[in-house]
Amino acid sequence: MSVNNVKKKIRDAILQHVPKEAEITRIEFEGPRIAIYTKRPEILFEQSYIVTDIVNLIRKRITLRCDPSIRMGEEETKQFILKNVNPEAEITQILFDPSLGEVIIEAKKPGLVISKNGSMLQEIIKTTKWRPRVLRAPPIPSKIIAHIRHYLHSEVKERERILRAVGERVFRSTFYKTQEVLITPLGGFQQVGRSALLVRTKESSVLIDCGINPGSTNPEEAFPRLDVNEFDLESLDAVIISHAHLDHCGLLPMLFKYGYDGPVYCSEPTQSLMALLQLDYLDVMSREGKIPPYDQKDVRETVLHTIPLKYGVVTDIAPDIRLTLHNAGHILGSSIIHLHIGDGLHNIVYTGDFKFMRTMLLEASVTSFPRVETLIMESTYGGPEDFMPPRVEVERRLVEVVNETLSKDGKVLIPVLAVGRAQEIMLVLNEYMQRGVIPETPIYIEGMINEVTAIHTAYPEYLSKEIQNKILYEDVNPFQSDYFVTVKHSSAREEAFNGSPSIILATSGMLEGGPVLEYFRQLAPEDKNTIIFVSYQIEGTLGRRVLNGLREVSMVNSEGKVEVIKVKCRVESIEGFSGHSDRNQLLNYVKRITPKPQQVFVCHGEKSKCLSLSSSIGRMFKIRCEAPEILETKKLR
Repeated sequence: MSVNNVKKKIRDAILQHVPKEAEITRIEFEGPRIAIYTKRPEILFEQSYIVTDIVNLIRKRITLRCDPSIRMGEEETKQFILKNVNPEAEITQILFDPSLGEVIIEAKKPGLVISKNGSMLQEIIKTTKWRPRVLRAPPIPSKIIAHIRHYLHSEVKERERILRAVGERVFRSTFYKTQEVLITPLGGFQQVGRSALLVRTKESSVLIDCGINPGSTNPEEAFPRLDVNEFDLESLDAVIISHAHLDHCGLLPMLFKYGYDGPVYCSEPTQSLMALLQLDYLDVMSREGKIPPYDQKDVRETVLHTIPLKYGVVTDIAPDIRLTLHNAGHILGSSIIHLHIGDGLHNIVYTGDFKFMRTMLLEASVTSFPRVETLIMESTYGGPEDFMPPRVEVERRLVEVVNETLSKDGKVLIPVLAVGRAQEIMLVLNEYMQRGVIPETPIYIEGMINEVTAIHTAYPEYLSKEIQNKILYEDVNPFQSDYFVTVKHSSAREEAFNGSPSIILATSGMLEGGPVLEYFRQLAPEDKNTIIFVSYQIEGTLGRRVLNGLREVSMVNSEGKVEVIKVKCRVESIEGFSGHSDRNQLLNYVKRITPKPQQVFVCHGEKSKCLSLSSSIGRMFKIRCEAPEILETKKLR
């Protein structure tokens, strides 16, 4: 059956159930959804059971759109909203997405925009024919979110084309009955970095993650093995990104450079964080005089093709594959990926990077799924000795090292990943300073960390329940503490270098480029200062070498000359803040996951850790468990 025939069958089923007075003008594929355009949407909103019946019949997600011909003008719509919505709602922005027929209303008190029983939303739809989407205004404005919204608005026609093309591919008829499922590791197996996993059936091909290895300069080791026959860009149905760290999404724009025109699925926060980190990666490469594998145009193409999803929403991404994202507890928006393949044929759970423990920042990872036959899980801390102390001890140790350094009039440099680790450390330091356990001290925050923190405040529903409550109901934003000093320009770093004892949070977390290198150059030669590593240091990175005892580092200074930096400062590693699970948590996750998987594959860890964890899982839980190598294809069925 051709795409047109599939579309006709869906159209006929819809028209049979929708009353003629609703005046359906067209039915379109819109990415993984079916969009029904109507001139009288109020009829279908008032009789919501009609849409429910259609969804149950065709088993596809449906969204209602007002026909563009009846929509009120954007400026007129904006004035109507401002005039009729309670001013106490404090609307901060009104934006439009013509491709989806949505008006985005950002307000400090969104409940007052919605009003009782959604009456104001119904009034907006009825009068303006735009469908309102109400968002809480973030306490800290995010530049990247604003840029993404503006870009999508300016490229509305191209976005419409992309969504139609995605829909036609998703809802195409199948030629084969799915009977086998293959996975091929293209990177990130028996190693950390360049994560990429290809999932194939006879009908479909999906890539999970597309990262880089920040510790390698050799392209064959830095990038996933996209050069093999198993990977065909033209037949690729979708890319799914588990989270925004570069070792999972850093090479994604290169796919668009070489002609990929398909969708990218990820969580809502990941869309913003991913674009930010990819652009920063290009900036770092440029400053270091290196040739990047893609440019800003390719990042923009990635944004245009990204379809953000909420946790728990089941989405068709291929004719025989359905995707659901769940909280992974690793960083903001990090997702455990659940793939339902065929009509109940096989279910894969890919953890990505995950944390099976609640932190100040995030809730613990999800363990319950409708079905699981194959579990593919990370093993970053899967070695026999990888046991992290209790969180209370970890925080106590951080406080101890910080206080010892400050008492010597020293400065504390904490290299952090801009996403996740920075915000977690900010919350911990703020908490202990407020309690008087750490003396009140300036905490310098580099500009990019501030932008990432702004994105965190834009998505409070993805944060821990405690932080959610503070932001949403107590009107307290712990990320806006008086202790935090934002470093917006390089000239402002002089204050951090030359001022009183202080704490400095700067990227990158592994000393691989970024502003942290300038702080390292200035602070490393003095023994009164301390560097505290609070994240995993990948083999080959400068952070790993310093942690292993490197005491002389050659660096290029601001004048372009090479100078040798003596590392005389104290070097500490406090691993309990990791966004990864330790060995106990990894094993406990396998024990707790429901239903129990039939087989487990271990990835994202140094070879010895992968093999050790795999052996232990097989022995302890009597489950078939393997640690495949890169390019070692496995047949799941």
